Amino acid sequence: MRWYRRRTGYDSAMAQPPAPSVQVFGLVDDQPTRAAIRFFKERRFTIHFVDLRRKPIAPGEMRRFTDRLGPRAVLDIDGPMAREAGLGAPKLTDAEIIERLLADGRLLAEGRVLRLPLVRYGNALTAGRDETAWRAWLASPRPG
Repeated sequence: MRWYRRRTGYDSAMAQPPAPSVQVFGLVDDQPTRAAIRFFKERRFTIHFVDLRRKPIAPGEMRRFTDRLGPRAVLDIDGPMAREAGLGAPKLTDAEIIERLLADGRLLAEGRVLRLPLVRYGNALTAGRDETAWRAWLASPRPG
């Protein structure tokens, strides 16, 4: 008698489509960051969370956000740390804001001057809680 595996049409070894993945930069105790993580978990996204207190955002990553969204969209200009650092001055150009931000690592170390969470889905980026953009990502078949 020959033993063989009966084909049922479903093979558990078949590859499942990979879950979409997002990268979330924020703080563990920040309410908008927790809301973003919850939003993506509920929709079965793979989440790569970067706690800015443990690992500051890399200058190249920060430049990616500021180049695409603009520094005034990424920074919490009205926050106390941004005012203290002089980033909210109306006379500063966008390039000067980016230079000051990248020159002073203390500002990025805890994410206090950033509008959190910073979320990246492929090439698409958002700063702050932007569920409208996140829902649009759900409709798109691939990151971009």
